[in-house]
Amino acid sequence: MERPLCVHRKGATRALPPGAPSLPGDLAGAGQPVLAPGTMGPASYVMVGFRGNDAVRTAPAESGAVPARCAWCAAKGSRDQLEASGIAVRPSSWRGLAEEAPEAYEDVDAVAAAIEGAGLARLVARLVPLGVVNDPWVGGRRPPRSASGTFRR
Repeated sequence: MERPLCVHRKGATRALPPGAPSLPGDLAGAGQPVLAPGTMGPASYVMVGFRGNDAVRTAPAESGAVPARCAWCAAKGSRDQLEASGIAVRPSSWRGLAEEAPEAYEDVDAVAAAIEGAGLARLVARLVPLGVVNDPWVGGRRPPRSASGTFRR
């Protein structure tokens, strides 16, 4: 028996297979693109939906944060360690750096492999960052206000 559904995808995205009726014409042959973003260090992945995805045509849209990100900053988050890995950083705050550091997130390579292994989406491309700019206005965050009420940079 068919009935209408409402799918709420928190931390996930739709992953429609090739030929799905709700796909626009230019995606009909390939399927719905699914992005698994990495951080400033590892790769990001482009995937497409699988036929037979039993998870209501849904795939994770992020790798997820490791608990206690600020604890990582205190334990490992020195600028020297990041730069030794080839990552030059110019943080406006060390807390902000802890939230964006590669070690503050689950391993996106393992997450992408799990998504494909579970039959949720098929890997199409692995993208390696050449540079990353993190604007403090992104994500609804604003730079701190000065005592006069104006924004500081």
